Amino acid sequence: MHDSLIIWIFSASLLVGIVGVALVFSYASLPVFARLIRIPHFISFSIGSLLGAALLALLPHAIEEAGAEKVHVVGATVLIGILVFFILEKMVLWRHCHHEECEAHTEDQHGKGQAVGPLVLIGDSLHNFIHGVLIAASFLADIHLGVITTIAVAAHEIPQEMGNFVMLLHNGYSRNRALLINVFASSAGVVGALVAYHSLQGMHLFLPYILSIAVANCLYIAMADLLPTLHEHTEHQATAIQVGLILVGVLVIFLTHAQLH
Repeated sequence: MHDSLIIWIFSASLLVGIVGVALVFSYASLPVFARLIRIPHFISFSIGSLLGAALLALLPHAIEEAGAEKVHVVGATVLIGILVFFILEKMVLWRHCHHEECEAHTEDQHGKGQAVGPLVLIGDSLHNFIHGVLIAASFLADIHLGVITTIAVAAHEIPQEMGNFVMLLHNGYSRNRALLINVFASSAGVVGALVAYHSLQGMHLFLPYILSIAVANCLYIAMADLLPTLHEHTEHQATAIQVGLILVGVLVIFLTHAQLH
């Protein structure tokens, strides 16, 4: 069982990284106008998948694992997790960029664009490391839950890595260097997953609260980072497409969860 579990965890975390890098590589070949059109679509789908994973799968499983008598502890852990991610973002370690004019990385650094690379590498590596931990914790709780978490994380990696790539290009990095930074940052997800797998062995009492952190992570990213970017496009047609893709993201998680259970 443990051998198959580590294979699941390693494969899932590696797949998330490969999906992100591969799509960024494809994205790099698109003209600028095509990039700008596609990013909101990916963001909308990502919001739906993150909200679906958090509220339809991760949170119910965390409550079930903890027991009804500790439901308030689960809720408190989610709140603490949201606050922690807010603080990390304030420290510019977790800032998500989904377009060229990213407030966190361009406002003070247009004149020294090369300083942006290490900042992206550190911030995105931390981001991916934490996602690797959450993927591993989900698989340790339930393989089906791990699959759902992997889908949600992979869906978010697409606009996240695209945004980082665009921002690096905007600050003077070549395509090859920007892709290389994305590759290194993505590898941190595998490291986080393996570290979590070995660290959480025999610590199943803590799994409900780690899953609660996963809920906080999904909710914070979806509501605080991704959703506000969609308000930049207020046309009726754009709004209809956004709502539709959010619902598609939720539906994918719902159907996957229903099929696996």
